[in-house]
Amino acid sequence: MVAIRMISVLLLGLTVSGCASIETATRNAPLDVGGLEAPAVAVDVRDIRVSVPETLRVSEANAYLPAGDIVWRGDPPGNRHDQVKAIFEEALQRGTATMTPGHLPVVVEVEVARFHALTEKARYTVGGMHGLHFVMQLRHAETGALVGKPELIKANLRGFGGQAAIEADRIGQTQKVRITDHLANVIRQELSGPDGYVAANLRLGGLSGQL
Repeated sequence: MVAIRMISVLLLGLTVSGCASIETATRNAPLDVGGLEAPAVAVDVRDIRVSVPETLRVSEANAYLPAGDIVWRGDPPGNRHDQVKAIFEEALQRGTATMTPGHLPVVVEVEVARFHALTEKARYTVGGMHGLHFVMQLRHAETGALVGKPELIKANLRGFGGQAAIEADRIGQTQKVRITDHLANVIRQELSGPDGYVAANLRLGGLSGQL
């Protein structure tokens, strides 16, 4: 799959690291660069690799806040690690599918750290928050060298409860649909937005040796 997108980056040899966390998008204050404009650098996403470590604990407990790293009810009972991986793969493919050709070939590596959706009990009563956490790292597609630094991204999403959840299901906005759409948007923002993961990483000098 080839998916591409323009991103903005400041080519400064800095060693400060940033951090990314999205709910709609909450992150640390941007680095003060004295009003400099960032030149545009194009990336070409050549491949996407998703991993869901087997060490992540699965909970099938029907409680409001079950203990576990993976809590998922949007697919039939089965291998929850594989189900979560499939959701992320689809979201990343959709999130990058409409991007424009660029010059820097990269592989996007994502490791899921937490996938905590709502249980039946929470969904049909009070609702809650889908906790969707993952670490993203770029790698040069041709040399294999790391580009920038890995970042933990918290792409949390408000989950419907009660009548709102029932109505959402009725019109096809299931947990799976909403989470996949949300992750696709997050990935697109992180790879292309001026305050996204790539821009934050690269303006700190993570790309200076790759150009």
